Amino acid sequence: MAKATVDSGICGFRTVVDVRSEDLQHALVALTTDCPNLKPLEAESFEVDAFVECFGKLGESAVYERLRPHCRHPGCPVPSGIIKGVEVACGLALPKDASIHIVRDEN
Repeated sequence: MAKATVDSGICGFRTVVDVRSEDLQHALVALTTDCPNLKPLEAESFEVDAFVECFGKLGESAVYERLRPHCRHPGCPVPSGIIKGVEVACGLALPKDASIHIVRDEN
């Protein structure tokens, strides 16, 4: 099992992603979120193929397809957080935090 906690930024919404895999290829993804747009996704877990998610083209995956109707902001880090969780749950990556540090240059 892997858990990814995504703090999405200025919106203040947090999403917790739980990912389980029995065979290290297929992953069951469940979300708990503060985001009102993503809230409907809490109702039902979904399964993805880790090899397709982690080695396919950016945006062409079941995760992006599943979130597309709900995720209103292209910069939202939740889809990436889900895929990172899938990588770890399926043994395709070691658990390590990822981050984006943003500052405004006032010059």
